Amino acid sequence: MQQGIKRRIITIVFLIAGITFLHYSTTVHADHYHDIYRRLYYIPIVLGGLWFGLRGGVSVAVAVSLLYAPHVLLQWGHHAGLPLEQYLEMVLYNVIGCLTGFLSGKERHLREKYQETAQDLEESYEKLRRQTDMLLKTEERIESAARLSTLGELSASLAHEIRNPLASIRLVSDNLHDTLGQSAPESEYLDILRKEVERLNSVVEGYLSMTRSQKSKPKEVDINQAIREVLQLVRQPALKKNVTLDLNEGAIPLVEGEQVQLKQAFLNLALNAIQAMPDGGRLHIETTADPDCLTITFTDNGPGLQAQDPEQIFTPFYTTREKGTGLGLAITRRIIEAHSGTIHALPAEPAGTTFSIQIPCEEGPS
Repeated sequence: MQQGIKRRIITIVFLIAGITFLHYSTTVHADHYHDIYRRLYYIPIVLGGLWFGLRGGVSVAVAVSLLYAPHVLLQWGHHAGLPLEQYLEMVLYNVIGCLTGFLSGKERHLREKYQETAQDLEESYEKLRRQTDMLLKTEERIESAARLSTLGELSASLAHEIRNPLASIRLVSDNLHDTLGQSAPESEYLDILRKEVERLNSVVEGYLSMTRSQKSKPKEVDINQAIREVLQLVRQPALKKNVTLDLNEGAIPLVEGEQVQLKQAFLNLALNAIQAMPDGGRLHIETTADPDCLTITFTDNGPGLQAQDPEQIFTPFYTTREKGTGLGLAITRRIIEAHSGTIHALPAEPAGTTFSIQIPCEEGPS
């Protein structure tokens, strides 16, 4: 920027000096040359006004007038009528300098105003785009909530119709098993029947968990303590699959919520991670906090996300396991969102999956 200004000043000074030299080095008898030279002065005057505004135009015009005046007085003073014409020329120098500088300044002001307006429009467009994205996400959540509401109505009716027959089937199979004994050939089929009944009952319970309204009074929950209790519950399944459990507790505040529901969400994530590592691995859980929210991450080194869209795994009934119900992560998201939080699935490095939970808190780490 400074280099550009310096070059412009040097250009104007060079033009003025060159034209002035031509005036003083040319004999007065070559008046047609002097007519050309004095009009060449308009070039640096106009450039000064265009480049430096009103101040630049006036400064160059005054400098040209002062340099041209001795030539008029000393060399053209004895010519009748000519000095008056050339004095008028000097007046025109200043008029042109003022007019060019004034118009240039106005144009520059308008250009800056247009640039500010364009920047404001760009910021408004960006803000509108963000709001549109938020509206689209909100619309998606509303559609998801509508689907879950429909699912809730269906689940409530199905639960009453299915649970009682399931209980009867389980009771009959237990009685037959006791009657026939473990050594009977039919006992194998009865074991299969009982396992399938249990699996169907877990699906029904999953439906109910998705739709059950638990309006208990929120209490202060120690997230670290809840996770420790969950790890005690999953320790045996983890040992069977050679999965190492690792908890890195941060200094986090208590949060308002329902401890039973949060433990259910953490249990779902822990079991999901253990099931994703059938050949062993490591489940790392970490809790951190900042002034606005606390973050809980569950990171495993299993095969990683298999869905094209990571959000797809939170869709009810979506599952990649042969005997999965596809409700565990959907229930987890419902619980986290009920606590005004968010949950996202991210690829872990070098392999695996990270589930990141953010729950708002009113105070920073304690």
